[in-house]
Amino acid sequence: MNPFEHHQRDITRREFFSRSAAGIGTAALASLLTKSGHAAGGLAGLPHHPAKAKRVIYLFMNGAPPHVDTFDYKPQMEAYRGKPIPDSIHQGQRTSTMTQGKEKLCLPALPTFSQHGKSGTWISDFLPHTATIADDICLVKSMHSSAVNHSPGICFFLTGAEIPGRPSLGSWLSYGLGSDAEELPAFCVMTSRDKEASCGQIFYDYYWGSGFLPSKYQGVKFRGSGEPVLYLSNPDGVSRPVRRELLDDLAVLNEAHHQEFGDPEILTRIAQYEMAYKMQASVPELTDFTTEPQHILDSYGPDVHRQGSFAYNCLMARRLIERGVRYVQLMHAGWDHHRNLTTQFAIQCKDTDQPSAALVKDLQQRGLLDDTLVIWGGEFGRTPFLQGNFADTKNWGRDHHPYAFTIWMAGGGVKGGMSYGESDDFAYNAVKDKVHVHDFQATVLHLLGIDHERLTFKFQGRQFRLTDVHGNVVTPILT
Repeated sequence: MNPFEHHQRDITRREFFSRSAAGIGTAALASLLTKSGHAAGGLAGLPHHPAKAKRVIYLFMNGAPPHVDTFDYKPQMEAYRGKPIPDSIHQGQRTSTMTQGKEKLCLPALPTFSQHGKSGTWISDFLPHTATIADDICLVKSMHSSAVNHSPGICFFLTGAEIPGRPSLGSWLSYGLGSDAEELPAFCVMTSRDKEASCGQIFYDYYWGSGFLPSKYQGVKFRGSGEPVLYLSNPDGVSRPVRRELLDDLAVLNEAHHQEFGDPEILTRIAQYEMAYKMQASVPELTDFTTEPQHILDSYGPDVHRQGSFAYNCLMARRLIERGVRYVQLMHAGWDHHRNLTTQFAIQCKDTDQPSAALVKDLQQRGLLDDTLVIWGGEFGRTPFLQGNFADTKNWGRDHHPYAFTIWMAGGGVKGGMSYGESDDFAYNAVKDKVHVHDFQATVLHLLGIDHERLTFKFQGRQFRLTDVHGNVVTPILT
C-alpha cells in the first residue's frame, strides 16, 4: 500500500465529518454574506476608486473590420486609387506574409460615407443603424497594435499578451470585482458567424480562459445550438431534489478533500457544481424571449430568434447584464476579407449593424447604458492598399493592418458623439493621440473603478497584470 492510500485508510469517520463541517460552515457563511450584500465575491479594497461602469459588453469582431470602409473616412485617398502608397507613408513596415514585399496600391473606401448626429460623425453608408447612435458612441481612430496575425492579435486584446496562457479581461474582472449575479456566471461568452458561413476565424477557448487564475474565473460559453450550456440538464430519472441531495453529499466529500490538500481547484469544483444547479432554473427563463415586447424584438432585426445569430446574442447580452452578470463577450467571425471584400463586407455589416445599434438603444431606454460599457471592435484593421488584382474586382481584398484602426465605445463613463485620435491621410499609421492595446485595457479597468497597476496576481514568482508593464488611461474620452 502506498503512503497516500495508507493515510486515507487511517482517517476515521468522526475525523472525516469533523473536518467537513468546518469547511461547509465557511462556505455557507461566504454564501450568506454575498447574498446579504456584505461581500461581492471580489477582492478586498476594490474598486480602487468610484466606478463609472458596473459591467461590460464586448462586441468583438473576429477577423478585423476594415477601418477604411467603416469609420475612418479618407476622401483624399481617391486621388491615389490604383497608385502606390508613398514609401514615406508605409515605411516598409511589416505586414502578413500574404502582402509582405508586394506593391501597395491604394484602395479607397468601397462604400460612400455620410455625416450623422449633432456631432457630424462620418460613418459608412453600409452601417445605417450604427449611424443612428452617432451621438452615443466614441470612435477611437488611433488604435494600434503589434500583432499582424489573428490569433495573437485577438489574444493581445483580450489577455494583454500575444501568446496564450494569460487570464482574459473577463476573468480579471470576475477575480477583482466578483459578481452581482447569484444564479448565473460572472463572465459569459457567446460566438456567432455570418449567415453564409463563407469566412470566419476559429474561436479558441483561451480567448475567454482564466490563465493562471483559478479556473472558476474563466468564461462560461453559451452555445449557438441545442442546449445553451452543455451538461446542464439532469440525466433521465434524476429529479431536482435527487440532484440537490447528490450535490450536498459531493460538497461534503470535496470540502474534506480541500481541508486535506488545500487545492483551490477543489473549491472551484464545488462552486461550479452549485452554479450549474442554479443555472438549471435560471437559463430556461433567461432564454425565453416571449416576455420581450415585440418592438424590442423587431429592433434587433429578423435574426433575433435564431439561436447562435449575432442578433440573438446581443439580446441575450442585455438580458444577462440585467441579471447581474459582470462581463459578456460576444465574438462574431467573418471579417477576414482577403479575397472577398466586395461581397463579404456587406454581409458582415448586415449581420452586425442593426443588432449592435439596437443593443445600445435598448440599454439606454432601460437606464442601463450609463453604467454599462459597450465596446465594438476587432483585433486590428485592414490595409488601405489592395490585396489582389485591380482588374479582378470580384476578388479584391485587404490584408491585416495593426498600425491604425478604429473601435467604438459607448456608455459606462465614455463621452458620446466624439472621435478621438487620427490616422494619416491614407489611414495607414496612427499619428495623433495614439492609443495602444494596453492603453485601451487600462481605460476599461479604470472605468470599472480599477487601477490597472494594482490589480495583480502572483504567478511563478512574479506579479502579473492585464496591462503587463504598460498602459495609460485615455482620460480625454471619459466623462
